[in-house]
Amino acid sequence: MLKGFYLSLMMGPVGTSPVAREVIDALLRVSVTNSAGQASGFQLTFALSPQSLIGNELLPGGFFDPPNRVQILVTVQGQTDVIMDGVITRQEVAPGNQPGASTLTVTGSDVSQMMDLIDFSSFPWPAMPSEARVAIMIAKYAMYGMIPTIVPTPFIAVENPVSKIPSQRGTDLSYIKQLANDVGYTFYVDTTNTPGVNLAYWGPEVKFGAVQPALSVNLDAETNVESLSFSFDGMGKKLYLFWVKPDISPISFPLPVPDITILNPPLGTRVPFPLGTVNINTPDNPKNDDATAKLDIPKAIMRGLARASQSADVVSGSGSLDVTRYGRVLKARQLVGVRGAGSLYDGQYYVKSVTHSIQRGSYKQNFTLSRNARGASSSKIDV
Repeated sequence: MLKGFYLSLMMGPVGTSPVAREVIDALLRVSVTNSAGQASGFQLTFALSPQSLIGNELLPGGFFDPPNRVQILVTVQGQTDVIMDGVITRQEVAPGNQPGASTLTVTGSDVSQMMDLIDFSSFPWPAMPSEARVAIMIAKYAMYGMIPTIVPTPFIAVENPVSKIPSQRGTDLSYIKQLANDVGYTFYVDTTNTPGVNLAYWGPEVKFGAVQPALSVNLDAETNVESLSFSFDGMGKKLYLFWVKPDISPISFPLPVPDITILNPPLGTRVPFPLGTVNINTPDNPKNDDATAKLDIPKAIMRGLARASQSADVVSGSGSLDVTRYGRVLKARQLVGVRGAGSLYDGQYYVKSVTHSIQRGSYKQNFTLSRNARGASSSKIDV
């Protein structure tokens, strides 16, 4: 492919190995989407001919059948990144009337899809905090390289098995996501730079850390994006209120839940003021409502912190870039700098989603950004 980037494809039932050269030669298009808050997905499109290795042997032999494993690696300027480790969920064959017009398309999701197959409803979890349940469920999928990466909650709650034994509802994936939602956490499986090794993360959404090289716009020869635009939703931010009623007080009163925390610091200098409010619970019944039903106060507050953080991201951006010009792969769920967009929109952003679009001789990425303030927090942005 184009000088400066190379694509590698590995496939197999569970363990993988590099595909035959004929398979790479038949590969027409690759699309991979990584997004915060949801599973990653991929789609591969191959040219199909009855006389080819794919049409004559691999397709009839089940090589592209679900749930075979797929790993997609890209090397840009000597740096190799695993952009997908997933399983096939669907295949489509489109016969063509013209020679060479037939295609095979395989679609799939990241390896967390394997956690969503078997319903374990009513499985008991006696005397175990949520963290232990999550670790045990993830461990069942070690063959897919999942390494539990669990952030304990500020409180470790264990039900007394004499009075109550919690039971699972749904598949492992749905139950883990439910446990995460109860405390305002998120769950996702992300690749590492080692093929076959994945991090299964259960914890708060973190919006700080290392910053990727800046996306540069309107800077002549230093411009490295093809398009970039921003929007500011001044009505989107809400003030979340948690109502409490002390035993010595006849009335309830609201406590504001902060949207700026250690895990969600301000990414700009001009933090907008919330123009609306949302009650986490209700003044007349401060211990319960639809949003926090059956949750104790610490869990309800943690969920409120997560919701407040989400509503605080009133600045969003979207754009596209050529990876060979950017010089590396832009990654989701990390920070990135922006420069050349003006004083209000320069600075650091959280990368919410990235879609990789790869064809022979072309590697493009579409991306979306977000942050909770306008104005660059620093006059210096790493390039």
